[in-house]
Amino acid sequence: MKVRLKPADVADAKEIAALRAAVAERLTRDFGKGPWSSPASEKWVLYAMRVSNAFMMRRGKKIIGVLELGVKKPWAIDKSYFSRSNRVLYLTGMAVAPEWQRRGLGRAMLEDAQRIARAWPADAIRLDAYDAMAGAGEFYARCGFREMGRVTYRKVPLIYYELLLPPTRSKRANSACQSTG
Repeated sequence: MKVRLKPADVADAKEIAALRAAVAERLTRDFGKGPWSSPASEKWVLYAMRVSNAFMMRRGKKIIGVLELGVKKPWAIDKSYFSRSNRVLYLTGMAVAPEWQRRGLGRAMLEDAQRIARAWPADAIRLDAYDAMAGAGEFYARCGFREMGRVTYRKVPLIYYELLLPPTRSKRANSACQSTG
């Protein structure tokens, strides 16, 4: 499946919150109550859009997938576990509508996220996943991300993952999108 993620904007926040609520409900039904059980409110989605860039995939008029990429390091990430990088993007959230899961959409979204990251430009994508049955760690590993460590943050077990991106040929850089890693 080929996916071309599009930037989301504030007008999409309510629909993104509904998508995230459906995913949280599904995870809770399948795996029990956990940190994944809290649905994102529209207010939370708007906050996330201020600190990162939201990208979405639509099928017709409906948003069926969303992810956030940003340069701001999430509080649960300890940089000491990761490779040395100069321009890091953090994948701080990803969700696929339950009825679209297990069809390759998540993998295709991550592949397009790499295109976005290279254009940013970034040299690595980092994330954390719940170290639990409801966590997506195995999915990220199958998509080429390398496990970098396991930690517990505020009583929540996490697995750190990283994907190093090959250097791009372009020398042009957008200084507003650069990070110190």
